[in-house]
Amino acid sequence: MESIWRKTCTIEERETLNREIQTEVAVIGAGMAGLLTAYQLKKASVHAVVLEAKRIGNGQTKNTTAKITSQHGLFCDAFIRKKGQKTAGQYVQANQKAIEEYEQIIQENNIECDFERTSSYVYSKNEKKLRNEAKAAAKLGIAASYVRHIEIPVPCAGAVRFEGQAQFHPLKFMKAIAEQLEIYENTPVRKVEGNLIQTAQGIVKADKIVFATHYPFVNFPGLYFTRMHQERSYVLALEDAGVINGMYIGDGEESYSFRRYGKYLLFGGQGHRTGENTGGKRYEMLRQKAKQFFPDAKEVAHWSAQDCITSDQVPFVGKYAKTRPGWFVATGFQKWGMTSSMVASKILCDMICGVENPYAKTFSSRRFSTEEVPQILKDGAKAVNGLSKRFFQVPEKAREELETGHGGIVKTKTGKAGVYKMEGERDCKVQSACCHLGCQVAWNPDEKTWECPCHGSRFDCHGNLLDGPAQEGIQYE
Repeated sequence: MESIWRKTCTIEERETLNREIQTEVAVIGAGMAGLLTAYQLKKASVHAVVLEAKRIGNGQTKNTTAKITSQHGLFCDAFIRKKGQKTAGQYVQANQKAIEEYEQIIQENNIECDFERTSSYVYSKNEKKLRNEAKAAAKLGIAASYVRHIEIPVPCAGAVRFEGQAQFHPLKFMKAIAEQLEIYENTPVRKVEGNLIQTAQGIVKADKIVFATHYPFVNFPGLYFTRMHQERSYVLALEDAGVINGMYIGDGEESYSFRRYGKYLLFGGQGHRTGENTGGKRYEMLRQKAKQFFPDAKEVAHWSAQDCITSDQVPFVGKYAKTRPGWFVATGFQKWGMTSSMVASKILCDMICGVENPYAKTFSSRRFSTEEVPQILKDGAKAVNGLSKRFFQVPEKAREELETGHGGIVKTKTGKAGVYKMEGERDCKVQSACCHLGCQVAWNPDEKTWECPCHGSRFDCHGNLLDGPAQEGIQYE
């Protein structure tokens, strides 16, 4: 399941760290947020190294739809009501400036990454919500308007259009800025203590440390696992789907994402909380809808994405924890990782350099408000449920009922295990508990993966780690 970005861009491999080094700043994670933070620090004459467990852009960046936009769904009206016009305005302004910063970096470095200015639309069946959103966006200084007719073939009452947004090829952009940075690939971080980072084969001593790993893997301090959950969504790259100008996202259930890339249309949807796709058929349902919308289209690629969702829908950017003054974090980007990565890089660079950033308070990782409580309680209940499942028994016949090509939690001679029934081979067995905090994993039949419904760690059918916060696999000993 390679994304269209992986199919059309190759990034040269970097060396693995196998010695001890010292630096002013160590950035953990070579996704968009990590590379942009290191790039901003380099511009500020601060020496930074980037440590990546696998390859550059191999995490969530390669699976994005690569929209660079300050339009994050129908959020302006709700943000004003929940956080006030000043805070909502800062959030929007920070994201709008992120678009301008991308354009400036691309122009300064002559980067060929298919960057294109275009409008961004959010559509809905509720005309009143759309008109309220357009008014709220205008209050925040955005060039926004309600439009009744849009190009995509979905039933709706129109859309809110944000002008002057952008889209690009994320890996082509990363490849260009990575050439200016000191990056070590295949260098998973095993432990972080104070200013010392221990990797699989080397050690890094850093004055400051930035965690840009999509989801922070150090649980204490910080407690980010109590304030976020993860969600998955699915994407098809379609050929011969016609020409659609602009970027689109829907509001409410049965909503879909659309954007053009060259001759391809990227069509996404069918999202769910990670670990809650036991029924499967997400790709099948997306393909059926694509056939309905674009009957002559052909699928040339498909892939899925994972997003961190904070309790109040604003990323956490800033100090990792009060007790770790030299640690910084960027996480919880929702479904807007490209724009949020740039926002985070600017804030973190300023903080590390001792410069006041006007948007730091809005994105502060230390913030807390009562509006977060309902979602925190909901996520907490999910975690308790996931932990308690470890102690439930499963029927003896569960293993026999597994069909070839499917997986499930079954009872074995040595206790519960996750079993994937392979064709023509012996069953593949993994531990039933996630090694992060012990929740029982669930099988995702669409991707043939084991997923933690509590905090979103993912593993392939053999138990190898795919996504954190877990740092190890769940291979059966």
